[in-house]
Amino acid sequence: MREYNIAAIPADGIGPEVIAAGLQALSVLERRMGTFRLRVQEFPWGSDYYKQHGVMMPADGLDTLKAFDAIYFGAVGAPDVPDHVTLWGLRLPICQGFDQYANVRPTKILPGVTSPLAGVGPGDLDWVIVRENSEGEYAGHGGRAHKGLPEEVATEVAIFTRVGVTRIMRYAFRLAQARPRKFLTVVTKSNAQRFGMVMWDEIAAEVAKEFPDVTWDKMLVDAMTMRMVLKPQSLDTIVATNLHADILSDLAAALAGSLGVAPTGNVDPERRYPSMFEPIHGSAFDIAGKGIANPVATFWTAAQMLEHLGEPDAATRLMAAVERVTAAGVLTPDLGGRATTREVTEAVCDAIHSANV
Repeated sequence: MREYNIAAIPADGIGPEVIAAGLQALSVLERRMGTFRLRVQEFPWGSDYYKQHGVMMPADGLDTLKAFDAIYFGAVGAPDVPDHVTLWGLRLPICQGFDQYANVRPTKILPGVTSPLAGVGPGDLDWVIVRENSEGEYAGHGGRAHKGLPEEVATEVAIFTRVGVTRIMRYAFRLAQARPRKFLTVVTKSNAQRFGMVMWDEIAAEVAKEFPDVTWDKMLVDAMTMRMVLKPQSLDTIVATNLHADILSDLAAALAGSLGVAPTGNVDPERRYPSMFEPIHGSAFDIAGKGIANPVATFWTAAQMLEHLGEPDAATRLMAAVERVTAAGVLTPDLGGRATTREVTEAVCDAIHSANV
């Protein structure tokens, strides 16, 4: 019996609802397969914790998390706490503290889900977006001077290092190499950003020589948005900077039907630290507590986590159950259905339980 220690951080908004759904499905999957065991410990960190203690997580939070094999994260953000406080107080310290430099966001149209793109269905849009997750535009460098005065100045410095760009390019090429089409698109903005982005392009060309079996092309980020909408079949694996991939992956999720179906893995490929897995939909306070949050992204995120832990059969079984449920039309309101979070979760659990081993 293989055992894994999982730190669950439900955090804010719909986070507790979808993480509870994910843990329920994982528990059923664990019992159905009988080959692995997940030992889960939940941590009450987030905006409520901040309101009580003045911090989003304890000072020794990272030291505590180091003992775990993976982190299962809900969502962060609250309407009464500034966004930069919540993000820089919890999620980013974990991503940066554990050098989870590869943010991996698979996107595809699930059976039974309707894309807003006319004539595009399952199989026509099947991408993986690789987001550089440790530097770039979200490096946290900059400052403000003469605050509140007419001459106030604010700077936000994008940091690109040869080490950082090389390792994310190499990761993206390896991922593209492992996928059937062996095709990678490198997103850039080197026509306007002539230093960091030009280096990004140069390193992409250098790393490409290590992967002669991978075909690759390059797109300016603005043109990339059009290509994603007009020619989704022309894309497969995509790599972009922290900011560009953040934006493009939300567009990708919308084109696949909803942010509610989009997963994320914040991965340390070298496995020095635990990696963190989360749905990308955010805390969604407008629907928190209504019982209609879509748990599909959290199930898919759990499948990513299982893959990372070395349980590919379990990951495949979980995603097969999800696709069986969406194909049957059991969908939450964001996908045009009427099912509740609980109904979708129970349907997925039933699908896991009834599937042949």
